Amino acid sequence: MQESDGQLLADKAFIALRTLLIGGSLRAGQFLSMPDLVKLIELPMAPVREAVKRVESAGLLRVLPKRGVAVMDSSPALIRECFHLRTIFDQEGARELARRGDTLDALRDTHRQLLATARDGITPSLQQDAIHVDWALHEALVAALDNPSAQDIYRRNQDRILVMQHARPLLPDRIIPAMEEHLAILEAIASGDPEAAASQVRLHFRQTLRWWGIIDPAD
Repeated sequence: MQESDGQLLADKAFIALRTLLIGGSLRAGQFLSMPDLVKLIELPMAPVREAVKRVESAGLLRVLPKRGVAVMDSSPALIRECFHLRTIFDQEGARELARRGDTLDALRDTHRQLLATARDGITPSLQQDAIHVDWALHEALVAALDNPSAQDIYRRNQDRILVMQHARPLLPDRIIPAMEEHLAILEAIASGDPEAAASQVRLHFRQTLRWWGIIDPAD
């Protein structure tokens, strides 16, 4: 097998492993042996080992020598760390959008429509829509920074949050408050007030921690 073929298989294994993790097929705290992963990914051991190294460097799992791998756990400290990191970027993105007068009308309309539908009753399909709408706002905030390095850090952190969220998905009792918090961020951005927008981002962070059962030390 040529070196380029080996790299191609390693890339394929990495994509497959990342998909298993962020898609919820592998759960936070789960332990697997390397043969387990080879069977799941359906590729040879060598590219799977390379994929594991790359995923470990992203913080999504850790290697247990001579035993296998453990998927990252959703400990309170890690939950706070990941959402706090997201909030740092979100605040600056919200400030930038407010400063330049970007009202994000389409995104606000999407949030309003989903919120109105949710108040009439939450269905499984609406829960999935809520997840996509939720991430659409956060992606818009980091995109406003126009900083590839920041976006790379943000997306790596996003992967960790996605793994953790499968331990506690966006449940019906969180959807309406989360959409209301998002709309408050969007309205503050549309008003052109950078600090009000950043303040609403911080409030969303605190409410998210509370929903996870974690009290923000700032409270």
